[in-house]
Amino acid sequence: MFIDSHCHLDGPRFDSDREQVIARAREAGVTNILAIGIGDGPGTLDCAVKLAEQHDFVYATVGIHPHEAQLARDSNYDEMAQLATRPKVIAWGEIGLDYYYDHSPREIQKAVFIRQMDLAGAAKLPIVIHCRPSDNTDDAWEDCLNLIDQHWKPFGLGGILHCFTSKWPHAKRALDMGFMISFAGNVTFPKAQQIRDSANEVPLDRMLIETDSPFLAPVPYRGKRNEPAYVKEVARQIGELRGLSAEEVGARTSRNFHNFFSLPQ
Repeated sequence: MFIDSHCHLDGPRFDSDREQVIARAREAGVTNILAIGIGDGPGTLDCAVKLAEQHDFVYATVGIHPHEAQLARDSNYDEMAQLATRPKVIAWGEIGLDYYYDHSPREIQKAVFIRQMDLAGAAKLPIVIHCRPSDNTDDAWEDCLNLIDQHWKPFGLGGILHCFTSKWPHAKRALDMGFMISFAGNVTFPKAQQIRDSANEVPLDRMLIETDSPFLAPVPYRGKRNEPAYVKEVARQIGELRGLSAEEVGARTSRNFHNFFSLPQ
């Protein structure tokens, strides 16, 4: 029993075999998938909702990624507010800050992040956070967590730090604000000791696992297209750190997912 709490199944990389990818996930024991609804930015914001409405075990999010922040218009916020009312939408995201690529100016990223937190709060949906700092710094983490503290914490809805890559103090600060911490395939990479150190500190009842498909395929699939079936390798690595089987990590993180989103087991 495994849950892929963050994957991107829309887009051309899955166009030729999307249903087969989903079938392989089911065969591997993946009981639920959270499809992330950022698409390619404005114009494709309903991509995950469409997919979720075709499969009873798939849920969806909606949001504008920081990469596309400069493309956001009032009509896009109105569209997301409407999509957020659909029954299969259980979170808002991924949203946040990306100072590594800086595809959108940082001040615009912050403004779009804040506006989406306000909309998520009005919709009573938790948020899914993307945060990537510039090289060898904590700049985006400090800004992101400060904005969450100022603009999101009062809603009391928490969220998920997706594909966590930072240090334990940042995870601890988010945990104190009601967040879950999710680990992806990069926890298996040989040079990712900082991620493994954090994964060893996060309480198991506050942890999720994900693939971030089609990105970040775990060892032994590194370099290939990632897919939800490979979430078991993330569970295996977490299990090695914690002295547990992959199946036990899968069961416990699945329970965390259902409990956090108040979903039936």
